[in-house]
Amino acid sequence: MRVFITGASGWIGSAVVPELIGAGHQVVGLARSDASAAALVEAGAEVRRGTLDDLDTLRSAAADADGVIHLAFKHDIAFSGGFEDAADADRRAIDTFGEVLTGSDRPFLIASGTLGLAPGRVATEQDGQGSGPDGAHLVGGPAKRLANAQATVALADRGVRSSVVRLPPTVHGDGDHGFLATVVAIAREKGVSGYIGDGDNRWPAVHRSDAAHLFRLALESAPAGSTLHAIADEGVPIRAVAEVIGRHLGLPAASVSPDDAPGHFSWLAGFLGMDSPASSSHTRELLGWQPSRSGLIDDLDKGHYFATVPRN
Repeated sequence: MRVFITGASGWIGSAVVPELIGAGHQVVGLARSDASAAALVEAGAEVRRGTLDDLDTLRSAAADADGVIHLAFKHDIAFSGGFEDAADADRRAIDTFGEVLTGSDRPFLIASGTLGLAPGRVATEQDGQGSGPDGAHLVGGPAKRLANAQATVALADRGVRSSVVRLPPTVHGDGDHGFLATVVAIAREKGVSGYIGDGDNRWPAVHRSDAAHLFRLALESAPAGSTLHAIADEGVPIRAVAEVIGRHLGLPAASVSPDDAPGHFSWLAGFLGMDSPASSSHTRELLGWQPSRSGLIDDLDKGHYFATVPRN
């Protein structure tokens, strides 16, 4: 297939591109900068210059493609107080792709998330779909992003082979500058590897390469209207993560009270305190996806998160 990808040079996209090319697909990636364009060319992809707000560019690129994978999200504004604006931009892109692909039976995949979907219990692919809890507890940007995923699933009724791949908060691997790298950077800065409260709250996780493999399987064979979970580790206690980080940095692992968490962890506190495990049983059965890379704790123990000072 000829596949158009937004976010193709990002953390997930830069793994999805070689996964697809290695399987014989052609990739056209959206690039908003010279650096992104150069990375795509080096990976063997074609380049379409533009941004997520260039709806005409998205429209024409989708029309020329056999399938679309939408990975881009404005994380820079989402985590600096503009989550709703980021979700609104995401919805405009989804609606644009939906218009182009209606009636074509071509695949259309988007990335979404599992964090906060079903606090305190193991979230499944059915959550947020109407047959399970509907995410009514979510508000603001997270509620809008869930609605965006539901709108994507609904495109199946319009003749689009749509699917949503929900990612855990930690998509780990060498080169990660996301949540986990930020936790490491905070430990370095504060001189303690902290966790909130008793640290028993759980985060799911997946290696970046395993996530990329799932995107390829979904592109090739996911049924229309699928919701998939890219989950390898169902739920790793945050205290266990803090203990590994502390051991590698030579720092104590210690509890931070919920009241002190915002001062210690800044914007990350609200996410780090969530208990949000998730399952991928249905996804594995549906597509035969079997994660094969290192789990979160083993990947941390490889040391690459500590080799250099991570960017915030």
